Amino acid sequence: MTTRDSTSNSILDALPRAARNAMLGGLEPVKIGFGDVLYEPGQQIRHVYFPVDCLVSLLTLVDRHSALEVGMVGREGMVGMALTLGSTVSPVRALVQGAGTTLRMNAARFRREFANRPPLRRALYGYLNSLMAQITQTAVCNRFHMVEARLARWLLMTSERMRSEQFLLTQDFLSHMLGVRRVGVTKAARALQQDKLIDYRRGDITILDRNGLEAAACSCYKVVTAIPEAAPARSAAPSPRSGSAQRR
Repeated sequence: MTTRDSTSNSILDALPRAARNAMLGGLEPVKIGFGDVLYEPGQQIRHVYFPVDCLVSLLTLVDRHSALEVGMVGREGMVGMALTLGSTVSPVRALVQGAGTTLRMNAARFRREFANRPPLRRALYGYLNSLMAQITQTAVCNRFHMVEARLARWLLMTSERMRSEQFLLTQDFLSHMLGVRRVGVTKAARALQQDKLIDYRRGDITILDRNGLEAAACSCYKVVTAIPEAAPARSAAPSPRSGSAQRR
């Protein structure tokens, strides 16, 4: 599944070899299943997760009953980002929406690695910027855009993170992710299917026309995908000439 040279997680793979190998020494591959809950709001973060081929939704709870997705994390990121800001509890529910493999590290080990490895900090702060932008844009999207366009955006983002054009998602699950009733999901999915952009049968979704789906998606899709997912893991040191020029 993974090697010392590649993990299939973008943050880990962006690290210099020594830092990546040190991280791998504290990571264990674990299988997570659809519907598994990694954290609840206010719950202690005991592990961080670097997804390989799975997908995790970040949900905020409304009145302790309803849940609304505010972000999603796949192979481009890490689940448990609150630890990078000094918090030890999760502000969201982390719910697995795409089963697969993730690399897991206990929180204590992660805090030590984060404190002692500048390349890891740079990569995670860059990812944090893109995640915050995704959360902000999702809030705007949920408020102003039509369900059909939101569904197209959501399917594209899911596909990219799972590296697949086909995945299993029930209408009930989609209704929670998009914050609409099941009938709204049914109408939106039917419209995309009639346009031959997707095939949707008993929760089995296949993207048939990616370019067409991108055209049907709301503008939030392009806004979010235009933001870099991670900062460079290493930065070049300024040359003496450039340094002296700056001092002038």
